[in-house]
Amino acid sequence: MPSRPPLRRRRRTKIIATLGPASSSAEVIERLFRAGADVFRLNFSHGTHEDHAARIATIRALEEKVGRPIGILADVQGPKLRVGKFQAGRVQLQTGQNFRLDLSPTPGDVRRVQLPHPEIIAAAGIGTTLLLDDGKLRLRVTHKREDHLETQVVVGGPLSDRKGVNVPDVVLPIPALTEKDRADLDFVLEQGVEYIGLSFVQRAEDVVEAKAIAAGRAWIMVKMEKPQAVENLDAILAEADCVMVARGDLGVECPPEEVPLIQKQIVRAARLLGKPVVVATQMLESMITAPSPTRAEAQDVATAVFDGADCVMLSAETAAGQFPFEAVNIMDRIIARVEEDPDWRRLTDANRPAPERNSASAIAAAARQVAQTIDAEAIATFTSTGSTMLRVARERPSCPIIGLTASLQTARRMAVVWGVHPMMSVELHSMTDMVAKAIRAASQEGFAKSGDEVVVTAGVPFGTPGTTNALRVAIVK
Repeated sequence: MPSRPPLRRRRRTKIIATLGPASSSAEVIERLFRAGADVFRLNFSHGTHEDHAARIATIRALEEKVGRPIGILADVQGPKLRVGKFQAGRVQLQTGQNFRLDLSPTPGDVRRVQLPHPEIIAAAGIGTTLLLDDGKLRLRVTHKREDHLETQVVVGGPLSDRKGVNVPDVVLPIPALTEKDRADLDFVLEQGVEYIGLSFVQRAEDVVEAKAIAAGRAWIMVKMEKPQAVENLDAILAEADCVMVARGDLGVECPPEEVPLIQKQIVRAARLLGKPVVVATQMLESMITAPSPTRAEAQDVATAVFDGADCVMLSAETAAGQFPFEAVNIMDRIIARVEEDPDWRRLTDANRPAPERNSASAIAAAARQVAQTIDAEAIATFTSTGSTMLRVARERPSCPIIGLTASLQTARRMAVVWGVHPMMSVELHSMTDMVAKAIRAASQEGFAKSGDEVVVTAGVPFGTPGTTNALRVAIVK
């Protein structure tokens, strides 16, 4: 990384922007970064490895240019369940009619269609609900055979080739990683991305499998988008590195009135564990075709910030929308304005979890309290793996967190973490070096001026992961 100063954000909550046809050029990607994007998402449901490799290279070139670590999220597709094809390309299903889902590859008609997923047929029972085309159509199983399901159409409508199928009532015996996902994982892990988005997780075992493949080369970001995942939330979070509230599919499989409460439940649980949590999907949906959001969308972003999310995400708004720059810009402005509000700070302080019973957590809590008492301009943390930064971020201090590390991988990972301004630093070998480096960083990055105080945390012996045990107060000269 170059030595020129990184750009400083004026907010704590981070922004993920998805790249796509509307945001593939180096010029647009740089504009999105300068507008406020901290992490870029690559959606592996679309595009080739060559497409994604080009975008990764562009991001790394931008990172070198601006001198700031930038995170990359590779979102793998997961097991997409779909119906087969129709003779005429589409049919109109009427409410109350019978409709068969079977294994035959013969093109369907208004009476039947292929369901090329025997695991769904095996797992379904009488009364099981099937949702088609993102929940627009609803079927209820009335009879079951080894090779087909007879259903009644509860909510009808048009149904066309290869539309998606959701089964909210049952746990399906399918892995979270398909053969395509495994090939995509091999590719992105070689590319050195920071986060793997794991889709359609149902059980903790799904996360364990992905982590074994990643082998520490990337964080596993679990996408919570199925009711079964919510039911297994604690076990899944225990294995995950970070989590995403993926409200698109979650909103299909769960009743709409439950989604806001599930969002708060997931954010609260992740905050308790000190694991980064992202709120995603349809945040500024109208900006796909409009230059400004609806007031309800602005409120939705604000709610995620009030809830305590580490990060909020834009999907189609930046990947395929007409106004990608404007979407990032207004999201940046909404977050910054919310974080200026006294009620946001009061709510953030009121929801702070109690420190864990270990010395590293106690030091992080003490750093926040000391910084608040003396009105310090920043908390500077030194870390090799990022664990110190995560603990300090869990405390949600009122001052910025300067995250100093000798690991470029760690610096990039911190791009998704609340309040952390990640910076590269040389390996340190003494407390004197540590304090001097913290003061210099706070001054150079514009966090503090001469006479201001900075709280410094680190682990002794230096360079040993998990040994956060030192706290100092330093005065900028």
